[in-house]
Amino acid sequence: MSTHDIGQQATRRRSPAEEARTLVSTVTVASLATVGEDGAPWCSLVVYGPTAEGNPVLLVSTDSEHGANLLRDARASLAINDSTAPGDPLDRARITLAGSVSRPRGDDAEGALDAHCAAVPGARLYAGWDDQLLCVLDVERVRWVGGLAKTDALSRDEYRAAEPDPTAPVAARMAAQLNKDQPDGLLAIAREFAGARGAVSAFCTGIDRYGIDLSCTGAGQSAAARALFAEPLQAAADVRAAALELVRRARATGAA
Repeated sequence: MSTHDIGQQATRRRSPAEEARTLVSTVTVASLATVGEDGAPWCSLVVYGPTAEGNPVLLVSTDSEHGANLLRDARASLAINDSTAPGDPLDRARITLAGSVSRPRGDDAEGALDAHCAAVPGARLYAGWDDQLLCVLDVERVRWVGGLAKTDALSRDEYRAAEPDPTAPVAARMAAQLNKDQPDGLLAIAREFAGARGAVSAFCTGIDRYGIDLSCTGAGQSAAARALFAEPLQAAADVRAAALELVRRARATGAA
């Protein structure tokens, strides 16, 4: 990809469906809404692990109110957000997944339990107890909120077709490392690839599989900017090399 291409495509970022799948894959705690015996909604805190299709797998006690509700009425929804993200809670990304729960059998049950325990390893200690109900929320629709004035409704097919961002587990750590080790490199990226020619400093505010987000300062003002990697990243292990390559290319372009 040329420097011109990077500048032209610098607005490319994860789609709402990718954002939803990424959030589901990186968070394990959610609020579960079920239908009570009297028809009223009932909300409970649960843990989950997603299947490859992004369907959350739950392990709940039939002695709990929400477990009993699911036995009577399979309709449910999950509200998920990243409580560790900084800033205003109402300006953080969040999603609601709605659908019906099913109870997998045989090999499907083993696969579902594996998906749950991959995210919640301690669940294997009690998964075999008689009161434990293994169920999968078959997602039928999704409401994604990315923050103020950023929202979208997703169909089941849109949600399933998207992929979680593989860089998400290391993104925050790598951003912090770049800010510590590469302040001059980030400034070069901002000037050469993000259109911030007048910047005097740049700070990495986020990384995803497509590129990096920057907060640039210059002339007493600050502004957000973005630069793309040469190609979308396929694994978390690719982030460091891709970021350093972007630094190298930016410095070479600036020196030319």
